[in-house]
Amino acid sequence: MTAELPFFVYGTLRPGEVNHDLFLRGRTAAEEPALLPGARLYEGPGYPFAVEHPGGSVSGELVTAAPGAYEELLAALDRLEEYHGPGRPRNVYDRVLREAVRPDGTPVRAWVYLAAPLVARRLTESGTPIPGGDWLARRPADR
Repeated sequence: MTAELPFFVYGTLRPGEVNHDLFLRGRTAAEEPALLPGARLYEGPGYPFAVEHPGGSVSGELVTAAPGAYEELLAALDRLEEYHGPGRPRNVYDRVLREAVRPDGTPVRAWVYLAAPLVARRLTESGTPIPGGDWLARRPADR
């Protein structure tokens, strides 16, 4: 089993967004701003998808589970992100280990949910990138 790593969240799990209170309230010890290098953010049906992309970056938060809440939080986020296990064809997102970067430049290994391969291919071929890689800065009409 991998150590209890933080989660890098970039969409509806960020503070002020719909899933933040539903999934993270009472389950976190810390939430801090961070960037995910090597990724691009795309519009989805009410939520974004991050896709691996050299030279890009995605804004989000590093979320550290509260003591004793890690397993419950991991299971809840896997369900929300429709992650069924490594390489499963029904995955909408894949949970992968990546290095996020704190504002001071400190790298942190974290779990991040990236678009699963079939979803990622569709997005890179015909998806709509979110300028600047920040879900919270998208057009006000989309909110």
